[in-house]
Amino acid sequence: MAQIMIAPSKYMQGPGAIREVGPHVAALGKNAVILGSKSGFASVQEDLEKALADAGVKFHYERFMGECSRKEIDRVNAVVKAHGGDVVLAVGGGKCIDAGKAVAHENKIPVVVVPTIASTDAPCSALAVTYTDDHVFESYYVLPQNPNLVVVDTEVIARCPARFLVSGMGDALATWFEADACRKSGAKNLPGGDSTEAALALAHLCYDLLMRFGRQAKAAAEMHAATPAMNVIVEANTLLSGLGFESSGLAGAHAVHDGFTALHECHHLYHGEKVAFGTLTQLVLENREMEEIEEVLDFCTDVGLPVTLAEMGVTATGKELDDKIMMVATSVSGMINNEPCNACVDNIAASIKGADALGRAYFARTGKKPAKFEGDH
Repeated sequence: MAQIMIAPSKYMQGPGAIREVGPHVAALGKNAVILGSKSGFASVQEDLEKALADAGVKFHYERFMGECSRKEIDRVNAVVKAHGGDVVLAVGGGKCIDAGKAVAHENKIPVVVVPTIASTDAPCSALAVTYTDDHVFESYYVLPQNPNLVVVDTEVIARCPARFLVSGMGDALATWFEADACRKSGAKNLPGGDSTEAALALAHLCYDLLMRFGRQAKAAAEMHAATPAMNVIVEANTLLSGLGFESSGLAGAHAVHDGFTALHECHHLYHGEKVAFGTLTQLVLENREMEEIEEVLDFCTDVGLPVTLAEMGVTATGKELDDKIMMVATSVSGMINNEPCNACVDNIAASIKGADALGRAYFARTGKKPAKFEGDH
């Protein structure tokens, strides 16, 4: 089997990057459909509209309705056809971006991705994760190519609540461990080949940068300051994590995340927050060294990622808790089969319990306070 590595055609990152985007979009199309969340589009609207107008690109704005579902993709497909769109701009968070990528593919036109938060590694990938209209994981929609252009304006990212950046770190935290699992098991990456040494190195670099700069970046995000540390973590969350997971593979962390979408009490959590607990579960499932687990526990509790079921919103006890854990274990996605160990339902359920026990013991031992995750997104 050949080694395969894929990546977006062009990646731009830096303060004010939105103001420079016009000529790059014009090279792809002259009649854009902008799919954007209300708040995401508002954060870039003035600069983006001016950049497009100056480059001679016409545009129609269509509000994203909140879920990357089959229904939403079909709705926006009709909008693109009605307006004769020849390029899609997906502006917002991960679900909006995934919907935009799917729409562009189904209309056979280019896509420009403009993340307004650094909360997932969705921007760079040739993948869309679809959900039901009730927010339950449905499928991985593998696309034939990566985005034509990814534009990350760190001034925009810095204005967002710190929780978004931290969620992105939770998503990126899984990249190296899942890449390593796929390497050990011989699992194929998302384009269907073996990983390259370059992709594995990028996945490991992603983890290394999180450990070195993640805490500083969170502090900067809380002050809405686009510091060098934040710039590094935005790149780790967006580019390195995207390249690493796609060209090396997904495994237990994301599979467990998908299982947790079956629990209503976890719907308030961001993607990366669930992935972080999935990463801890994967480490338990693989019986990794306690030194590695401790490093993950230290990091997660320092930046504010969940390491217990209670933090995830799962507060049931006794048989009710066992039933909920079994629901998660039986709802994991097929990526669990990329694990280099026996990932049967019983072992997954036991590993979820084990991860929770490690998290609770960590809090008891260190005196740190559990993180709180409130509100709906």
